[in-house]
Amino acid sequence: MIGHELREFVDRVMDRHAIDDEDVRVLQREILHEVVLTRDIIDVLVALDRAVADKSPLFADVLLAFCVDFSVWESRPTGRIDRDKAHWLVTTLSAGQGPTPLAQKIAFEVVREAEVCDEALVSFALRKAEARLPLGFTAQRVLLAS
Repeated sequence: MIGHELREFVDRVMDRHAIDDEDVRVLQREILHEVVLTRDIIDVLVALDRAVADKSPLFADVLLAFCVDFSVWESRPTGRIDRDKAHWLVTTLSAGQGPTPLAQKIAFEVVREAEVCDEALVSFALRKAEARLPLGFTAQRVLLAS
């Protein structure tokens, strides 16, 4: 469940169809400053990324930080993305018409930051990263000698 202040923030943003720098500051310093992040809050913020086209670049930075901190370090088991967390992240990040570029980056950064990560999220992050490779690019196998 999300709080009253966050609900009002979402309504305001959706009415204006934009998230500016001041909105991000308010979100970060006033609305979510003392709040314990939850899956519901992350779901709402990821949905805002999908729903609002005109966004401050600061929003991407803040959302990325919130998602990585919550997923990897604040929710149990700490440092681990287990099957349940991986399923939730893949579902949240790929909802609707598929992941936004920011959602793809979030998946990759969560995998990079986690000490242990379920294969479902690893696969999702790598599959989406592979889709962004330029046409004509072919992966080459490199053998490293030790």
